Parts: sequence; C-alpha cells; structure tokens
Amino acid sequence: MEDKRILYVSSEVVPYLAENEVSSMSYEVPKMINNLGGQIRIFMPRYGNINERRHQLHEVIRLSGMNLVVNDLDMPLIIKVASIPKERIQVYFIDNDEYFKRKATFTDEEGVLYPDNDERAIFFAKGVVETVKKLNWVPDIIHVHGWMAALLPIYMKHFYKNEALFSETKIV
Repeated sequence: MEDKRILYVSSEVVPYLAENEVSSMSYEVPKMINNLGGQIRIFMPRYGNINERRHQLHEVIRLSGMNLVVNDLDMPLIIKVASIPKERIQVYFIDNDEYFKRKATFTDEEGVLYPDNDERAIFFAKGVVETVKKLNWVPDIIHVHGWMAALLPIYMKHFYKNEALFSETKIV
C-alpha cells in the first residue's frame, strides 16, 4: 500500500456525520491506508448538518470558484477542507448552497427522499473529478462508497474517459 495514491469518495464519513456502516467504514479504511503508508484523500458532500466551526472546515479559494452544469443550470462549486483529528487525513467537501445547505443528508423531516437527490449526486461526482483535476493529484485507485458517490464510476467511464490525468486510475 506504500506510496499508492487512493482517492476515497464517500457519501458519509465519521466524525462529520453520525456513525453508521457507511460512515464508519469511510473512516476506518482511509485510516488503515494512511497507516500503511498510502497517500489518501477523502471527498464527501458538505451537507448542512455538518458543523463547520466544530470540525474546522474552511474554504479553499484556489479550488472553489468554478461552475458545474447540472440540468442546464450553472451551479457554483465550493470546496472546503478539514483534517480528521489525530489521523492527518485531509477531507475535501463538495459544497453548493442549492444542493447541500439543507439540515439533513438525504431526506426531509418526514423521511421522504429529496426530489433532487439525482442532481445532487451528479453535482457531487462532477465536483470530485473537477477538483482532483485542479489539484493535479493523480490517484492510482478511486474507491467509491455510498449511493451519493455511485455515479462517479459512470462519469469516469463516459465523460472523462479521454482525460489523461486518469488514464491509469482504477476504480473500486
């Protein structure tokens, strides 16, 4: 695992969201990779129920400022970053007020899925790829975890198939 570059893309990560199977695994696997000498970057959506002050999120101006098109609408991409305490692992948050400002992750107060979850997933997938391109950080492996991240492999195979940066990248 040493010196491998792993991009871990997840819909939920502990300690930023409540502990469940997805969020726990999305913490434990990157921690293990980091401990084995791999280079790890985690990406997740910046949902409105994530406390920015407590988790010390801050905007990365050099990565923010581009717009992504979803359903013919230009939507501003905001990138925030934080470090998982004691682990020295950076977490990049894909943010947009229209899609992620709500105080819940996937459903409203009655437990009904948000009707634009598909658009949110598209924005998240595009945001991850465009941010990694801007970082010029070439991952050896992209590990996708959780349904909000599930569109990423499709985007990589169809819309970014000729992107030289990802020509040797494998997707799990």
